[in-house]
Amino acid sequence: MLQYIVPISTVGRSRSRSIRPNSVDEVPNLYQDELVHLFLGNSLEYYEKWETPIVIISDGAYGILGFEGDTTNHLDLPAWYEPHIKEWSKRATPQTTLWFWNSEIGWSVIHPILEKYGWKYVNCNIWNKGKAHIAGNVNTVKIRRFPVVTEVCAHYVFEAKINGMPLKDWLKTEWKRTDLPLKKANEACGVKDAAVRKYLDSGHLWYFPPPEMFEKLVAYANKYGKITGKPYFSSDGLEPMSAKEWSKMRAKFYCPHGYTNVWDRNALCGSERIKIPENNSKAAHLNQKPLDFMKLIIDASSDKGDAVWEPFGGLFSASLAARLMGRKAFSCEIDPNYFLLGMNRFKTLTSFLF
Repeated sequence: MLQYIVPISTVGRSRSRSIRPNSVDEVPNLYQDELVHLFLGNSLEYYEKWETPIVIISDGAYGILGFEGDTTNHLDLPAWYEPHIKEWSKRATPQTTLWFWNSEIGWSVIHPILEKYGWKYVNCNIWNKGKAHIAGNVNTVKIRRFPVVTEVCAHYVFEAKINGMPLKDWLKTEWKRTDLPLKKANEACGVKDAAVRKYLDSGHLWYFPPPEMFEKLVAYANKYGKITGKPYFSSDGLEPMSAKEWSKMRAKFYCPHGYTNVWDRNALCGSERIKIPENNSKAAHLNQKPLDFMKLIIDASSDKGDAVWEPFGGLFSASLAARLMGRKAFSCEIDPNYFLLGMNRFKTLTSFLF
């Protein structure tokens, strides 16, 4: 008989906890239903088999020795993440949103790599756990800094390009090819000046044209533009792009009423914390995220039936949230201890709710 050893927050410091006595052979390598596919293994070996992601939720290494396989500090994070980011970019589309969870310093060293592989920064969201998170547990004389009660969830989208150009550059280039004056774009859209001021701007004032306005620009350009340049606004050089095709050139986003980029919520506690079965007072995973946060970001960036990737499953919070919201979930967890705990949690909650 072998024992599963679950790494807790002190992993790497000669402290660990036993989950349950069993044979490793008894841990399944797959859990799935009609919407969910959870794998025991390295996600780098599975990405090519998963459906195209609309949402990727990354909650991996923090550089704090938080779990088995975590890095010792933030300086090692780039090498840890880059192979994954490279694969995400191969499978992403302009509709793909990435939510990147980490510490402030952890995110800062990964940001240049995300940009390198085509991920466009949108916003940084802050999880504020409040003073109760550290009350009575921090000696500021010893740590010599302000106590940390936050994590970040950075929001990225995969930048759309046509013929190697960002959309705003491509739009203006296509209109210039028609030899029509810029002001004619306003006539095409039936507006006073918004088309030139917003849709054909090359700077920070640029707006993504709504599909119905894009359709008007395309129709006007192909009707009145010079004959030799047609078709205009075509991604393949054969047919103009349709309004439906254009609508898929940016990521989905639905902001719930009243939310900002600061999320005030206490840290997980009590029954919402997954515990080690043989020691119900010990948290199984240092980095477990609130299910309500996972629901929030999935709901904000996808629709029912869309595919959600959770490359570093842990306890599968994102995958569970996706399943509960009618999305397809694809996830891996490399540690058999976490895989077993996450799978059992998943089975219990889904059987209760469905």
